Amino acid sequence: MLILAIDTALDACAAGVLDTDAGRLLAHESLPMKRGHAEALMPLIARVIESADIAFAALDRIAATTGPGSFTGLRVGLSAARGIALAANKPAVGVTTLMAYAAPVVGENREWPVISVIDARHDHVYFQVVSGDGSMLVQPHVAPLEEALAASRFGAPHLVGNAAKLLADRWPAHAPPPVAVDPQAAPDIAWVAWLAAAVSPDTALPRPYYLRAPDARPAGDLLLKTSKQAAS
Repeated sequence: MLILAIDTALDACAAGVLDTDAGRLLAHESLPMKRGHAEALMPLIARVIESADIAFAALDRIAATTGPGSFTGLRVGLSAARGIALAANKPAVGVTTLMAYAAPVVGENREWPVISVIDARHDHVYFQVVSGDGSMLVQPHVAPLEEALAASRFGAPHLVGNAAKLLADRWPAHAPPPVAVDPQAAPDIAWVAWLAAAVSPDTALPRPYYLRAPDARPAGDLLLKTSKQAAS
């Protein structure tokens, strides 16, 4: 299976082509960036496809990270994935950033729990906890940092994600310390692709995975609020 994987959910613009039969990426590229994904993504994908020496029509599946992450960034990747899938008449799938962070650690078959953690700002984080075999211990959600620290009850964890150091710096003194702290700015695109190979297009839909509402409100809501304030 040939899979084009795309990630624009966090602080990188990345794409890669995985050949599952060969067990490796044919080509990949990742650019660190906080903004500008929309302008960078399509040229980056074109370079990756050219480097892989395949045509878009040869792809079997297109994947993108669904979040949590930047509302603007993840929409860029998902729109690109859906557009390419439509043009190539191939299925598109979505993979969460939290699971993409956890996948390489779970793949090592270690015994310790894995806490994937992403900065949600304002002293909040998106996080999930899985056991060493990948079974879910704490479902993905957004919470104050202090609530995430309660995951210390599962034992010494491997912390991974762009807020891994933030969590490690606040780790309870009475709890077993983390066995590893891996503050990656974004998931490894190879693992986004491998996860995409394992999911079903019927259930892993390529749509935004929001754990909280956007900070921005529609103009209509703002106008209604302003009108009410003026009337009072």
